[in-house]
Amino acid sequence: MKLFRILSRNIRDSFKSVFRNFSLSLASISCITITLVVVAIAIALSYNVNGFTRKVEKDVTMVVFLNEDISEERFKEIGDEIRKIDNVGKKESDVVGKTKMQVRDEMMKSSETYASILDKYDTRDTNFLKDTYHIKVEDITKMSKTAKTIKKEIKEVDTVKYGEGMIEKLVTIFDFVRKATYVVVIALILVTAFLISNTIKITIFSRKREIDIMRLVGASNINIKIPFIFEGLFLGIMGSIIPIILATYGYSALYNYFDGELFGNFVTLVKPNPFIFNIAGILLLIGMVVGMFGSWRAVRKHLKI
Repeated sequence: MKLFRILSRNIRDSFKSVFRNFSLSLASISCITITLVVVAIAIALSYNVNGFTRKVEKDVTMVVFLNEDISEERFKEIGDEIRKIDNVGKKESDVVGKTKMQVRDEMMKSSETYASILDKYDTRDTNFLKDTYHIKVEDITKMSKTAKTIKKEIKEVDTVKYGEGMIEKLVTIFDFVRKATYVVVIALILVTAFLISNTIKITIFSRKREIDIMRLVGASNINIKIPFIFEGLFLGIMGSIIPIILATYGYSALYNYFDGELFGNFVTLVKPNPFIFNIAGILLLIGMVVGMFGSWRAVRKHLKI
């Protein structure tokens, strides 16, 4: 009960202190707000870039062409064998077989030119196309190894195509983009912590006399630190309000304006729900932690003097 009273008093005094030193508190809040807005933009970009790369990776398909003399029964068996190979997707839709007649029909529907050419190849024996399997893998970085395994273990496989060379380049680019976005976000958070720490340090330095009086009356270092840490917490919360509002409403407005798509359906934006709530939570957490850390770091250095 005593601990609760002490904690309540520290929280109350910290809250009052924010408004008692409003001009300095406003400087800290402004610093937090500006940097968190930049962090919010970086997080939104990072999340959408990663979402786009995951979508591209998900859409990458490997096409297995079979020999021409495959029976329909053997065609179905090959599909079961492919599903057992490592890295091949386990969903039913990850391994889709198309007989040469199905391929012919699809090509005829797609173009009148194809229709006129393929019209006479209306039986399995006369059809010169190949039976195929369209495969999605779990990890595109292992696509080359998976293609070699399929070619090796299934003797009826003629060729395996998956965009050799281009896929490896895409994997390298996507890996670089992921790492770059993570580095940018982390760097911005560290810069935010540094800026806020220095801003709060100025605030605390201006209250040097207040801290000295607390020390003279016998207050321990921890009792001096706690009110300032709570003050940093409040500053962090207040500084994160505007970035949260801008991030949530701004991103929703952007999504609605572009109807969730950039450059057609090639680049799609992440849906606002629950993404905006995740951003709001992250910004609030960063504001609170950085505000508390900045206050703790600044007052700790001052107490060492």
